[in-house]
Amino acid sequence: MTRSALLIIDVQESFRQRPIWAYASRPDIVGQVTRLVDAARSRRDLVVWVLHAEPGTGTVFDPASGHVRLIDGLCPADGEPTLVKTAHNAFTTTNLQQLLTLAGIVDLAVCGIRTEQCVETTARLGCDLGYRMTFVTDATVTFPTPHRDLPATATLAEILADPRTLPVEEMVARTEYALAGRFATIGTVAELTGDEAGQQSGAVLADARG
Repeated sequence: MTRSALLIIDVQESFRQRPIWAYASRPDIVGQVTRLVDAARSRRDLVVWVLHAEPGTGTVFDPASGHVRLIDGLCPADGEPTLVKTAHNAFTTTNLQQLLTLAGIVDLAVCGIRTEQCVETTARLGCDLGYRMTFVTDATVTFPTPHRDLPATATLAEILADPRTLPVEEMVARTEYALAGRFATIGTVAELTGDEAGQQSGAVLADARG
């Protein structure tokens, strides 16, 4: 029975429709996810795809926009479930937990968009539900994040010019600090795919405990 799974969260066209995509931390996300998926399939691990939808909002996350679909280059294989969520985490508004339970999943690796939002939130909840979580940071994407006091109407230029805007490198680092040793093991694509060069150049950054 399958005991490991790969969860790909919100790697969807919606994000590419936003101007801030030009400043994405990992514009090569499709390639990174593809490496993880290929390795998972070779091990016969369960691969689960998740999309985020906000019906009726008129945004790029509204299914009516046509953008709530995987980014070109990614495609589920036969039998790989695709779930649609309306919450930040992948559990609350889907049958993900039931699906994992029926498959006998114990170990769950997560990747996707955004690093500190839907992917991190899913990792935290997954840990609380009893899964051994691996957070594959270099297969996640985040963006420059505006300060809370910046008006919601601020333009991209204003966000980027504001010295309080959090750069992607700091967001990634803060996420890893928050998760490691508490909610997840921090892993890399090289480690999860068995890439020898990657194994020699780096090890898992932190182990989840307790």
